[in-house]
Amino acid sequence: MNTATASRYAAEYPTIAPALPGQNLPWLQALRAEALAQFSAQGFPSPREEEWRYTNVSGIEKKLFAPSTSLTAGDVDAEWLKAYQLQDAWVLVLVNGHFSAELSVLDGLPEAVTVMGMADALAKQPDKVEKYLGKAADQSEHSFIAFNTAWFSDGLFVHVPAKQVLDRPIQLLHIVTGADAMATTRNIIIADEMAEAKVIETFVGSDISRDGVYAASLPGAGAANAYLTAAVTEVFVEQNADLTLYKMQSESEKAYHFGGSYIKQARDARFTHHNFAFGGLLARSDIHVDLDHASECELNGLYLGVKRQHIDNHTRINHLKPYAISRELYKGVLDDRARGVFQGRVIVAVDAQKTDSQMNNRNLLLSDDAEADTKPQLEIYADDVKCGHGVTVGQLDEKSIFYLQSRCVDEETARNMLTFAFANEMVDKVKIKGLHDMILEQVLARFPQQGVNKEWL
Repeated sequence: MNTATASRYAAEYPTIAPALPGQNLPWLQALRAEALAQFSAQGFPSPREEEWRYTNVSGIEKKLFAPSTSLTAGDVDAEWLKAYQLQDAWVLVLVNGHFSAELSVLDGLPEAVTVMGMADALAKQPDKVEKYLGKAADQSEHSFIAFNTAWFSDGLFVHVPAKQVLDRPIQLLHIVTGADAMATTRNIIIADEMAEAKVIETFVGSDISRDGVYAASLPGAGAANAYLTAAVTEVFVEQNADLTLYKMQSESEKAYHFGGSYIKQARDARFTHHNFAFGGLLARSDIHVDLDHASECELNGLYLGVKRQHIDNHTRINHLKPYAISRELYKGVLDDRARGVFQGRVIVAVDAQKTDSQMNNRNLLLSDDAEADTKPQLEIYADDVKCGHGVTVGQLDEKSIFYLQSRCVDEETARNMLTFAFANEMVDKVKIKGLHDMILEQVLARFPQQGVNKEWL
């Protein structure tokens, strides 16, 4: 642990704290004070910690990122923004960690559904926020959660009431516009009993274009911006509810990203997560799920790394009660000197009999210098379960390349076709057309090999 940088952030905290939301709420101030004390004592996570053994965040420690204390919607080019706003979706926009009602699109949202910025929710519905804030994400687990709890400037509060079925997804669009900025957000998503909803988290920097190119003509012009995104999302899926959460992370190529999703499912609840990690110099995603009696969980992920990118995915599925089902499939494609990390952990409690769990991680290395570190774990304390896991790390199958060449396909095209087919399996799991197309464009733009032909699609 490195407390030197932590002390620098802690020293700056008194100048920032008065601008943070919830100053009049004793319970929130106590929660922030506890988180600040924990972060100050521990510092940022270290590779000496088992959960961070493959990921060194010293690059974050070397800089002092500054949070913005107010919203400047004018920092975002309206035409550029449209490219990332999904059609046929309700869109909530956060700029540098602050909710912008001006840039958001909520026309037609059912009156019974609550959607607002976290700062507004703390002002207007503090008792409701108190019921959920910090109940899914345990800030004692590691210091990035504590850091978020102490520093979060805004976020989003989404509540879908019982039996409400949303016919359109809700998009949470996170944008960072400047260099050396820090966007620290806290989101709460609740799907009450028998509700159904789809929520999309999109993280982008304003110095990249729709197709993933770093564009000097956009806000934040020039070289790619270095900044820090630290986002925590707490999700509550009540009895018989069905929630699907998508995440597309396409940050600036010099950005640092920590995104944690922490989910609590009630009895018979269904939760699906699709995680697409493309951007950032260093990006870490945590997805932790607690399963109740007969609840179901599916986790899917795709990470593409090029140059010197470091992309870390950490998942944990806690089977707490009997008859729950979980399925997990993560794929990685790594080129150049990129490094991909997958740590997947399934824990089956003593009382979780009849658990059915499967976990798979597959990695494709396109360079001798690329690296994949994978660590699947099963911790089973019940005796009547069906659990398994599988891991592969390898290169393209030379026999498959030869087969395509024998069908008059040149070697480069053959390699591109096989690589694309490997990645596209995960893209095809996205059934929202606008999001599917956006992710596909990102995949093609960042594809490690050149010459992928859109006619294959």
